[in-house]
Amino acid sequence: MEHYMNALRSYADFSGRNRRKAYWMFVLFNTIFSIICNVIDGALGTMFIGSIYSLALLIPGLSAGARRLHDTGRSGWWQLLWLVPIIGWIVLIVFLAQDSHEGENDFGPNPKELAAEPAAV
Repeated sequence: MEHYMNALRSYADFSGRNRRKAYWMFVLFNTIFSIICNVIDGALGTMFIGSIYSLALLIPGLSAGARRLHDTGRSGWWQLLWLVPIIGWIVLIVFLAQDSHEGENDFGPNPKELAAEPAAV
């Protein structure tokens, strides 16, 4: 849940990098909450709650995806592959599932290495 809340806090921050675990935990919680909203909509016979939730999480989802792609050394514009059915989806899922780009890249320091450094006292 911490990764989900961090993604919501930095909802419009398209810069920096996002670790693989943080991105996929965000996707997991987003999917769970979306299913819950759709079940509530089905019980009420509306599409209001699910639509509002999806619209509210559009920008945070795009920013989390851009930061994840930055972590693999790619531009966030690669998310446009979501618009290409099947082939684009497969390519983008492979990109999002790859490990972090070693060391610092054009988008900042490796968050995996930052987490491994001991805290200064």
